[in-house]
Amino acid sequence: MNRLLVDRVISPDQTLSVMQTAMLAVSCEAGPWDGLWVSEARHDPFLTMGFAAEHTERLSIGTSIAVALSRSPMTMAYTAYDLQRISKGRFILGIGSQVKAHIERRFSMPWSAPTERMCEYIAALRCIWNSWRTGERLHFQGDFYQHTLMPGFFSPPALEHPDPPIYLAAVGPTMTALAGEVADGVILHGFTTATYIAEQTLPALKQGLDQSGRSRGDVAISTMAFVVTGRTESEFAHAAQAVREQIAFYGSTPAYRPVMDAHGWGEAAEELSRMMRQGGHTSADLSAVITDDMLHAFAVVAEPHAVAGQIHERFAGLVDRLSFYTPYQTDDHLWTDIAEDLLTLQSEKAQSDYSSGL
Repeated sequence: MNRLLVDRVISPDQTLSVMQTAMLAVSCEAGPWDGLWVSEARHDPFLTMGFAAEHTERLSIGTSIAVALSRSPMTMAYTAYDLQRISKGRFILGIGSQVKAHIERRFSMPWSAPTERMCEYIAALRCIWNSWRTGERLHFQGDFYQHTLMPGFFSPPALEHPDPPIYLAAVGPTMTALAGEVADGVILHGFTTATYIAEQTLPALKQGLDQSGRSRGDVAISTMAFVVTGRTESEFAHAAQAVREQIAFYGSTPAYRPVMDAHGWGEAAEELSRMMRQGGHTSADLSAVITDDMLHAFAVVAEPHAVAGQIHERFAGLVDRLSFYTPYQTDDHLWTDIAEDLLTLQSEKAQSDYSSGL
């Protein structure tokens, strides 16, 4: 069994200077972290990755995620190629479709058939990179994108490393199956459970893998895991309430209803949606719908010293990469300690399995 990789995520609401970004990347590389991811929310994700790449040598760096359908495949191809060159082959291009309202009203870009567009988008990226690598004439003709002009003056020199791996964000079974068919990895939404991954996500992924003639090992699964923990009773209570509120927010959204339904919590999801439609309810009001059973299904709930063991028990062998989803402020050292605990635990287990001849 491969080791579960543990990644650090720069929070969407963090505003880091160039020096802070570089220092964080250096700190991650010196610690137990395998990768550093940044999302696209209030800031451009690629600028942050450039500084992280220049100040590290081992750490994987990636976007989780960059919005694809707000950009031309050509624009994305150039940026990802540059970051792959700067990082010497350590960049992971994590992309997602976003939703119709944001694509049309925030980015003023066209929206239609998101799964089909994403399939073609990834094919266009690979066609462009192949042209740069081989010098072959660029000729991509799709239903949504056409790329047929690439003069030598605008063609970057071939990389000394493989093309950037493409991870596709997926919530529902259709996009998950597409990831299995055409991507190098799938990025799962944090609003999921181990049960849902095993019973819904993996079968959908396999459908795509079978379509392309690939196997499970050809696609990495990356997820964010809610964690409720704290060094003091008040910290623990604050973390639990923050996670309950985040679960309630997602649970009220129709797009995430299948996760609730899979656990038999459809009535709770309907109640949350009704409260959101009515308005006038606080986050605390919504969180009251989230029972202890729901909290423990969506989140690892444990004292700091026990978090690593519970994460390993829940996710090892199920996903390949994991980061901590913590919608609350806490001491950064706490998460480094937990990541180190997880690294040690996996090392000890691997040694035990080896000694036992497994």
